[in-house]
Amino acid sequence: MPVDTIRVAFIGCGVMAQRHAASYEKIGGAPIVGFCDVAEDRAQALAEKYAAQSFGDVGEMLDAVGPDGVYIVVPPFAHGEAEFACIERKIPFFVEKPINLDLSQAEDIAHKVQQADLLTAVGYHNRYRTGVNKARQILQDDPAVLALGGWIGESPLPNPEVPITVWWIDKSKSGGQFLEQATHTVDLVRFLIGEATEVAAVAAQGFNVGIPDYNIEDAWAVSIKFASGAVANLHACCASNAREGVTLDVYAKNCAFQFTGWDHHCKIFRTGREQSEEIIAESEEQIFYQEDAAFVDMLRTGDQSKVQSDYADALNTFAITVAADRSAATSEKIPL
Repeated sequence: MPVDTIRVAFIGCGVMAQRHAASYEKIGGAPIVGFCDVAEDRAQALAEKYAAQSFGDVGEMLDAVGPDGVYIVVPPFAHGEAEFACIERKIPFFVEKPINLDLSQAEDIAHKVQQADLLTAVGYHNRYRTGVNKARQILQDDPAVLALGGWIGESPLPNPEVPITVWWIDKSKSGGQFLEQATHTVDLVRFLIGEATEVAAVAAQGFNVGIPDYNIEDAWAVSIKFASGAVANLHACCASNAREGVTLDVYAKNCAFQFTGWDHHCKIFRTGREQSEEIIAESEEQIFYQEDAAFVDMLRTGDQSKVQSDYADALNTFAITVAADRSAATSEKIPL
């Protein structure tokens, strides 16, 4: 039988955790009971705001508050402990993208999730957008041929007051821009086109100079081939200080789709029609609410159908970004 009240806890208390907590607060019958972070002052601040308990140790929090579900919102390099702790206690979890830095560890987590028959969700929020889902429906009958898109950003400067800026520029902690940020575009292309079979990539370095502790790539160009026969050229750049933007264009024989901006505002073009169709994108507040509401519904009912990406599915997106990194390092095409 469905459970009316769902109690959740957060592992990680940074910017993304704060966004999810703000959206989650609007869901009725779903109190937040615990916050855990290695920076205990951050956990305490959120605990005070949401009348919850704060902790510095993952296992201690899970055992103390016994949540029905857990949000794992940690930097890429910090994955592993939280997921295994939830699996051990059979607690369903939501994990923000990217799901890991280590493919073998992510595969181990996915295997153990399957063995435990555990409910999971992953934070690829663009899958919940109206425009994206309309495009996906149309592409079922008119399959995509080509996709072009990616993320363009400015040169990142470390700011000790904003923790993400410190670890994001460190390859050993973020995995680089394509793995950490452009993963949204990779996942969206998978969602619209299907599974990939091959990846080839090149990367640029040496343009961002004089940035302390910066060692990630400045730009990426990644080609992906799909099982359907379609291809994609995706890019990422964090060295463009004159122009930024997020884009994705998808082309089929009789239709095309243009997604722009972080919110992926959608334009649909069809053969023989003079005017394009526009679908206004959901706001940040709306899209996080939809994603979080789907997670809560899954926890209440045990029905995973409203969750657009679970851990096993997100592993395929992660594998593409890892393959791109390997391809750039070896100058080889990487089969999937």
